[in-house]
Amino acid sequence: MEIAPIGLYVVISLLLSLILIGVSFLWAGSCPEKVSAYECGFDIPFDDARNRFEIRFYLVSILFIIFDLEVTFLFPWAISLRRIDLLGFWSMIVFLLILTIGFFYEWRKGALDWH
Repeated sequence: MEIAPIGLYVVISLLLSLILIGVSFLWAGSCPEKVSAYECGFDIPFDDARNRFEIRFYLVSILFIIFDLEVTFLFPWAISLRRIDLLGFWSMIVFLLILTIGFFYEWRKGALDWH
């Protein structure tokens, strides 16, 4: 009997989800622009999809991913800073130093220059 509330919750949530999706399909108007792909600064729905794309966008996105992943390592380290020993502290400092050196290398090579 302990599973009955969970089953009831699943059934109610599925029914509510299906009702809301059905109502949105019934009331929503048909607008082809709403389902088209959108890119900031580009007229993709109205242009040919085989346009040239600047490589700088890829470089900036890769740099963003690298430094975004750095933050995912930095948060747990900062939270457990009082519990880790000196080796944990210095290993993260070396990690941050390597990333900082990589950032300055990219900056000196001109990967961050837009012109």
